[in-house]
Amino acid sequence: MPGAGKIVICWFRRDLRLEDNAALYHALRSGFPVLPVFIFDKNILDDLEDKSDKRVLFIYQMLERMQQQLIKLGSSLDIRYGSPIDIYKSLIKTYSIEAVYTNHDYEPYALERDTAIAEFLKTQGVNFHSFKDQVIFEKLEVVKDDGSPYTIFTPYSRKWKAKLNAFYLKSYPTKKYLSAFLQLSPIPVPDLNEIGFEKTSFSFPEKDLDTELVKKYSDNRDIPSIRGTSRLGIHLRFGTISIRTLARQAQKLNETYLNELIWRDFYHMILWNFPRVGKGLAFKAEYDRIQWRNKEEEFAAWCEGRTGYPIVDAGMRELNETGFMHNRVRMVVASFLTKHLLIDWRWGEAYFAKKLLDYDLAANNGGWQWAAGSGCDAAPYFRIFNPYLQTKKFDPQGKYIHQWVPELNELNYPLPIVDHELARKRCLETYSAAIR
Repeated sequence: MPGAGKIVICWFRRDLRLEDNAALYHALRSGFPVLPVFIFDKNILDDLEDKSDKRVLFIYQMLERMQQQLIKLGSSLDIRYGSPIDIYKSLIKTYSIEAVYTNHDYEPYALERDTAIAEFLKTQGVNFHSFKDQVIFEKLEVVKDDGSPYTIFTPYSRKWKAKLNAFYLKSYPTKKYLSAFLQLSPIPVPDLNEIGFEKTSFSFPEKDLDTELVKKYSDNRDIPSIRGTSRLGIHLRFGTISIRTLARQAQKLNETYLNELIWRDFYHMILWNFPRVGKGLAFKAEYDRIQWRNKEEEFAAWCEGRTGYPIVDAGMRELNETGFMHNRVRMVVASFLTKHLLIDWRWGEAYFAKKLLDYDLAANNGGWQWAAGSGCDAAPYFRIFNPYLQTKKFDPQGKYIHQWVPELNELNYPLPIVDHELARKRCLETYSAAIR
């Protein structure tokens, strides 16, 4: 148990690693022993319908790894379940806390949570320090010459690359200071069942970057039947890999891959500067006037992968079974939902939020609004993906489709839920009526 001496807390959230971690680095150098804390936030977890949610399992496994590292250092994670404000009221009673160190989180709920925690801690005489860690550039670090935020990716990416130098990619040398962890006996890690979730045998991708894959990324990234993408999304989402480490590697290996990391910064910047997008509103306000059809039976067919469009069905089945969907296919299925079926992009966004292992509000929202035409730098509303042409171009031999839709040529495979040309015409009429 802790003694009477002052400590500081490092509060882990989207940064589940001991190496190259901004908040941890500053906490370890504070001059006080560091207690690492993780909170299973009931305000988030209680909203998850699937009690075998793979993302909770992933977090749990990563915490177990961290705990083993900390035990070797003579320390321990203090893992708790509950409302963060209640947890901090309990921590204040248990420890003599000088300050709390954590890393920025840009999502609406996280901002409200952190504000409330900081205000509470202030009443207790405890400082709250937060740092940039999950992106290379944030907020208003990359702006137009007039100081306003970018809303178009290409000029943003040019300015991003022009500003980039070794300073922004430098790792935080936490290993030098690991002796500063609070020395205490291991605190038992609560079982998943104790927080209302179940363990499964699901296997997650490792966080090591395949350098040969990244070198060929430009050529292979659009082909869903092969392993052409890094599959590191879940590791970036929960911070088990440092964005600085990944960006350094991308800079050397493949500019197209680096651009994908810049898109990630771009969408986090948009969420920060235009918070309405995180609250269910279209980036382009006129797109909220669209008269969506929102047919529930058609939405169910899309969710379950039985639309009669093989590339769409393959993507949805892959998502439902694995928690992953190839990025090219994500664009096709999102376009199909919003334009062929005229179902509100928010329905699709919410479904992806439930299913994607790498779900990230900023990127998920950005991708869906891009597909629907309502977002910043979005595809124009009259650009409507033809699923057949997309298949011909990116899965010409049907390898990806046959993997996920084995009954394709059998009588029980459904007829197309809608005719492509009819859907295209209906979409153009509906969109043009709303935004003219």
